[in-house]
Amino acid sequence: MTLDEKVGQMTQADQDFLKDIGDIRKYYLGSLLNGGDSDPKAGNSLAAWTDMYDRYQSEALQTRLRIPLLYGVDAVHGHNNVLGAVVFPHNIGLGCAHNPQLVEKAARITAEEVRATGINWAFAPCVTVPQDIRWGRTYEGYGETPEMPSLLGEAAVRGFQGQDLSDPLSISACAKHFVGDGGTTWGTGLKKMLDRGDTRVDETALRRVHMQGYISAIRAGVASIMPSYSSWNGAKCSGSKRLMVEILKQELGFEGFLISDYNALDELPGDYKSQVEQSINAGMDMVMVPQRYREFFETLKGLVKDGKVPMSRIDDAVTRILRVKSAMGLLDKNRSQLADRKLWKSFGSSEHRQVARELVRQSIVLLKNDHNTLPLSKQAARIHVGGKSADDLGNQCGGWTITWQGESGNVTPGGTTILAAIRNAVSKNTEVTFSKDGTGAEGASLGIAVIGETPYAEMSGDRADLRLAAEDVRAVDNMKRAGIPVVVILLSGRPMIIEDVLGKTDAFLAAWLPGTEGQGVADLLFGDYKPTGKLSFSWPRSMSQIPIHVGVPNYDPLFPYGFGLTY
Repeated sequence: MTLDEKVGQMTQADQDFLKDIGDIRKYYLGSLLNGGDSDPKAGNSLAAWTDMYDRYQSEALQTRLRIPLLYGVDAVHGHNNVLGAVVFPHNIGLGCAHNPQLVEKAARITAEEVRATGINWAFAPCVTVPQDIRWGRTYEGYGETPEMPSLLGEAAVRGFQGQDLSDPLSISACAKHFVGDGGTTWGTGLKKMLDRGDTRVDETALRRVHMQGYISAIRAGVASIMPSYSSWNGAKCSGSKRLMVEILKQELGFEGFLISDYNALDELPGDYKSQVEQSINAGMDMVMVPQRYREFFETLKGLVKDGKVPMSRIDDAVTRILRVKSAMGLLDKNRSQLADRKLWKSFGSSEHRQVARELVRQSIVLLKNDHNTLPLSKQAARIHVGGKSADDLGNQCGGWTITWQGESGNVTPGGTTILAAIRNAVSKNTEVTFSKDGTGAEGASLGIAVIGETPYAEMSGDRADLRLAAEDVRAVDNMKRAGIPVVVILLSGRPMIIEDVLGKTDAFLAAWLPGTEGQGVADLLFGDYKPTGKLSFSWPRSMSQIPIHVGVPNYDPLFPYGFGLTY
């Protein structure tokens, strides 16, 4: 391979910022991605995504060595960028379900739906261990203890990658964000909060708390690992040879490749040349340079020619990338690298949705059930449903759903809102009424209020205050005034401060961000499935208790880690 061809393999551009499709050939690009909100020009349909992938992959196959693209996407709870895909509960819910077999099955289905568009690499699973629920990525973690990502992250890797990476239904997984992304100190991150901040712990604690998910992911054969934007004791992880080479590659024996986060090198000290030099020499193998791919290519070539980056480092990086491509069957000249459109028939299928529905059932945690309010009778004369999230698929799915940050409303076809699920579940003689603000409940047998957070993702999800929105409290108050039993279902990416409403409720369910299959919530409400979910995060009484997790002094949460009622 020429130096150009090697550097090209180490370069990942975002398709949205390709200056010219011919750049795939000109710069021998080894990888493309669709970052947040980087959608096909023709829209978000299954066909548009598949056509886009085939177009780019066909271009790569015209290079001298005909090395196919590794094509990456944030499929973090299903193939969540594509309209009509099954959207699974976010990882926080999977942690509460605590069922590695089902997590593996969900990842397997996600892999199949990703492969239906041709794409062959997911930036998942996230094996973070969030220690402060004010962090906007809390829901991307399975739980607050290292056991959670260790068990479930390994299951997800097995699901994505299958028995063999060369299986046409397998995709490469990516454990992220190495390491300590969930342990940052308040005030050190973006907007003086947590995201991309500094994790201030010694190496013993870093290993004990934050590294366990990577050890198990490597055991499962994870193809790639993404170093974190965050820092460890003041040093950016993306520039740390101690973390990337000495610990990850040498000590833990990681044989796959490292992919930087989106524009992560820009956050290292110095000018662009020194940023590239530091990161590559510290062990980064492939660099996510969405816009600056041409500049990166020329910069890294120059650093090699100037002797600042040794050829042995380039060869190590390219060997690791090609090792993964080879294991995936991408170097098999007898195999088509274009999308298999026969997989379209199972995309978003009822069989796939059934697995998501089962995960929803198992992820919900029953926090309160006075007077045996639950399970509800399907024969009740009238059920009044309220709250801004009762009939809102976007709120149900959260961030990383069709758009990067997610949004409220009817964001994708094929899903079932909680209101629709309740209507589906009750007898034909039961009347189900609805008002967003909870008014009009007088005379109903009982009320169900569905409240909580609206969608967010990284960068904008950090919160200094986790109390419920005023409109949520009002919806519960309006129902309570009707003098009927009130059940609250909370949709959120983390535990919230619920003292304003808990005492007014007869039953309270934490349903997290369940995704498209709202019928799983109704299965639990009406007793078709008994609650089995257990908290994977400690639930604080007030903001003054945060950060709270197992092991802090004077541990006295409202609901402890592992709590969950049943009936």
